[in-house]
Amino acid sequence: MQIRRVAVVGTGYVGLTTGACLATLGHRVVCADTDHRKVERLRRGQVDILEPRLPELVREGLDSGRLAFVRDTRAAVADADVVFLCLPTPMGVGGAADLAAVEAVADQIRDALPRGSVVVNKSTVPVGTAERVAALLDRPDVAVVSNPEFLREGYAVRDFLHPDRIVVGAADRDAARRVADLYAGLDAPLVLTDAAGAELVKYAANFFLAMKLSFANNLATLCEHFGADVDDVLTGIGHDPRIGSAFVKPGPGWGGSCLPKDTHALLTVCQESGVDFPLLGATIETNVEHQRRLVERVVAGCTRGDGSLRGVRLGVLGLAFKAGTSDLRDSPALAIARLLKERGAELHAYDPALSETRPDLSDLLTLADTPEEALRGARACLVLTEWPEFRALDWERVAGLLGSPVVYDFRNLLDPDRLRRAGLTCEGIGRTPAMAR
Repeated sequence: MQIRRVAVVGTGYVGLTTGACLATLGHRVVCADTDHRKVERLRRGQVDILEPRLPELVREGLDSGRLAFVRDTRAAVADADVVFLCLPTPMGVGGAADLAAVEAVADQIRDALPRGSVVVNKSTVPVGTAERVAALLDRPDVAVVSNPEFLREGYAVRDFLHPDRIVVGAADRDAARRVADLYAGLDAPLVLTDAAGAELVKYAANFFLAMKLSFANNLATLCEHFGADVDDVLTGIGHDPRIGSAFVKPGPGWGGSCLPKDTHALLTVCQESGVDFPLLGATIETNVEHQRRLVERVVAGCTRGDGSLRGVRLGVLGLAFKAGTSDLRDSPALAIARLLKERGAELHAYDPALSETRPDLSDLLTLADTPEEALRGARACLVLTEWPEFRALDWERVAGLLGSPVVYDFRNLLDPDRLRRAGLTCEGIGRTPAMAR
């Protein structure tokens, strides 16, 4: 493998993981970020992101001299062979991806890029962005390549170093090969395509994952209607290799930093292109309606039928969009909390990942330091993130803290028999309270 000089612009989940892992593979990497305080912390090996192995890889890269952090983006790219753009592309007006950060950096680095270098879109971007970046750079001697990331929060390092596939797209096949060679030594299928194909792979993958989750939640509703257990049904269909069992699990809806913005962005692209894709719109609407339905279940069980939760205290376990991360972006737990708040509920919540970061959620809920503090005096307990430590709670003690013996397990995380022995009713998704595992 040829050692390359790599610049990474942006040190979020994708950028920091990309930089640290490429340094681990032997490349010399400079990561640039405009947040000077963040850069100083990273120079000291302090990683704010909750991601297994990432702090260790950052410190190893610093110690070896293969990894550095700077604030000057132009200086970072000045002698780079390959420049990765790992920038935020949030949902913009009307659902389209906001490419302001990508476009601003392209304009900033245009004249600083070395002749013959390659610029790589690592961020999730709409079809046509590689062409857009190439036009903004206006550098015929600089190739633009699409190399989408497929990193799951909580597994980002593992996914980078043990990928399911590596997708590289460009009109210039030599440039595509140069980017692919950065990953030499990793055992994964390589998909070489054009830039539009690579950009679509990322969007299509996230849409398909969202569709599977919406399917599981709709199926759970059907199971509740007929008194079937959704876990049994999903296990039964999951043995069919054409369907599989991965990512087919009911919950409080899908969210996070990728699926919501990417499905909306793809829908916007379809609408603007005149392509009818009804399944995509139905997937998004199913997610929204599912969360409303879960809230109605809580309202029905915690009020006298007037539809208001005014003055009703509810204890919430879990706020992060999934276990293993402190990320609150588009968290389904927060989406449900907001709907409950709109109905007048008084929310007290605990999440083990937020005990140190202490985000300001005071307009929505009271953040507790312990599960017991969140649940004391609550009319009901809601499990909204699948943290394994919630299984190990002293549920007999919890029963004594709650004002009413009801647990809404919207992750199907808990053992209903265990809670029943503690004197609690466990209401999951796609199963009735009488069902035991």
